[in-house]
Amino acid sequence: MPDFPDSIEELDAHISAVRENLRDLVARASAYSGAADEELVSRRIAEQEAQLDILIKRRAVLASDD
Repeated sequence: MPDFPDSIEELDAHISAVRENLRDLVARASAYSGAADEELVSRRIAEQEAQLDILIKRRAVLASDD
């Protein structure tokens, strides 16, 4: 079991430090998650744009055959 401070003031300081650490960790997790999500979305957009380009070209070929 970890050593805990003996006074309320020391406990409050420890609690405050832990809360700050938690805020930092949550912010880091959000930042990492956001970057990964942004990369995934960017890749998916590029895939969809490429597919759209292929479909438009295919449509143009079919339209010219009529």
